[in-house]
Amino acid sequence: MEQEMTASKEAYFEVADGIWGLKDYFVNVYMIQNQYDKSWVLVDAGLKTSASKIKKMARKLFGEDSRPEAIVLTHGHFDHVGSLKELAEQWDVKVYAHEMEVPYLTGKSSYPPPDPTVGGGMMAWMADLYPKAPINIKHRLEQLPNNDKVPGLQGWRYIHTPGHAPGHISLWREKDKVLIAGDAFVTTKQESALSVLMQTECISGPPAYFTYDWTASEHSVNKLADLKPEVVATGHGKPMRGEAMQEQLTELANDFAVKTRPTKGRYKDRPAIVNSNGVVFVPPKEETEDEKTTRLVGLAGIVGLVALGLVLYTQRKRLFV
Repeated sequence: MEQEMTASKEAYFEVADGIWGLKDYFVNVYMIQNQYDKSWVLVDAGLKTSASKIKKMARKLFGEDSRPEAIVLTHGHFDHVGSLKELAEQWDVKVYAHEMEVPYLTGKSSYPPPDPTVGGGMMAWMADLYPKAPINIKHRLEQLPNNDKVPGLQGWRYIHTPGHAPGHISLWREKDKVLIAGDAFVTTKQESALSVLMQTECISGPPAYFTYDWTASEHSVNKLADLKPEVVATGHGKPMRGEAMQEQLTELANDFAVKTRPTKGRYKDRPAIVNSNGVVFVPPKEETEDEKTTRLVGLAGIVGLVALGLVLYTQRKRLFV
């Protein structure tokens, strides 16, 4: 096992005892093993590109024919369920999510629309381009039990942490104070493409472009900060631990209304209204057509520069081969 971890350190990373993570482009998935019987659970399912990487990681960690006891979702945004159908079918396992996520996982409702006007960088600007339609896994889906227990995981409980998504949950292991926070907060500034590319470490609020209820999100962050975790692993960014992390998390909770809640955007003053059937009400857009045109032109320019850079980089490599 130790050799496998060394050989695969670039493919996946260790979070804490019995917990490993995998980054695919800009999003993380996690695998958690029960020490008493070596069974394991997959947390989230990444992008559509993640399936083969997740299966390879599972083979190296747990054996050639291993499969999880279950797949547990922190929430159902596109970057957390991209490989879900494929993996659930191939492994023949149940998928567990909070009851408030069910409409978005059974084809009943799309999430509240993303908000590209919240600012912060190119990842936010591109929000209109992200997949928005719900998926349908109703034949595999089970609601999480009401007792806060996590099916398939001993010593863990889930915490309902809405705001970024209606049924968003975080996972907590009390014995060593490990928190898998999903996107309730993250450990890089996810709105910024540069921050995402560099994996700059910092405790940051939930990805703003998908957060539909900032008051609920603030309550969720405060709930998690009160746990005083020793290790945090999130949907985006690297795991963080220790006093510096705790100080940043406390600061995020204390200053959320001033430093994290956006000063502009669709949901800054009014949340979308949701219920167990999905979205009921969405506030109107605040962006004018002129502002939208300016944003799209700026985004097109940035994308063009990135494409030019890739072309020049490729040509340079060929010259020196």
